[in-house]
Amino acid sequence: MDRLFLNIIKNALVEDIGSGDITSNATIHSAIHCKARFKMKESGIIAGLEVSKTAFSLLDDKIKFTNLYNDGDYVQIGSEVAIIEGAVKSILSAERVALNFLQRMSGIATATSMYVEKVKKYKTIILDTRKTVPGIRVFDKWAVRLGGGQNHREGLYDMILIKDNHIIACGSISNAIRLAQKNNENNYSIEVEVKNLNELIESLKFDIQKILLDNMSTDDLNEAVKIVNGKVSLEASGNININNVEEIAATGVDFISIGKLTHSVSALDISLNIEQLI
Repeated sequence: MDRLFLNIIKNALVEDIGSGDITSNATIHSAIHCKARFKMKESGIIAGLEVSKTAFSLLDDKIKFTNLYNDGDYVQIGSEVAIIEGAVKSILSAERVALNFLQRMSGIATATSMYVEKVKKYKTIILDTRKTVPGIRVFDKWAVRLGGGQNHREGLYDMILIKDNHIIACGSISNAIRLAQKNNENNYSIEVEVKNLNELIESLKFDIQKILLDNMSTDDLNEAVKIVNGKVSLEASGNININNVEEIAATGVDFISIGKLTHSVSALDISLNIEQLI
């Protein structure tokens, strides 16, 4: 696993365990071993098994973690998704960190898959945003991919996205685009956020790769698709939910970005239960 991923998991373990798991240390002998299982308490896309496995192994490399499903699989409520065998103290000390990652990533993957299913008859691609939990963005975005979505930019460093505050600071959309093009030595992709059809038309005067249609009505989205006529990619964003995403996809936009995939997702309910002492 990548060093960044490992460091995030290590930091999570340090945060939770600190100077020691005083409850397990006080009540459980180090020689006691067990077999435990992860069990689904609701149906959904499982995501984060590899992260969970790593959390256990970083704490105790003698723990055996056996996947019964793969990340990205749809799993029914009541199903067991993994078996964990090893020292009870180690398993209990890593349990919450392992479950936190597993439940959050599974919640994100499940939510993403619901949106993807809604737009499957269209060409539209579901994207995430940068509205992620600070420090664990790589896991949030991994979960989106496992749910069938795609990632927008990873951060501020891999794409130029001119938003409303950039436009205000530059005085106009045209000035912002000219400056971005002038100072784009590395030829990053350029996307511009517009709020209405007039700003869309102004943006089309320039050689850019994508236009973000922010909080536009479906009527305006339909008109925007006609105006652009395939010249650049179009992304719709703002106030999108599971009830209106299909209507938005039907306008013909290429992408729909949804912040709530990661910023307010509900974790999938998964439990870890000791099955037997061994």
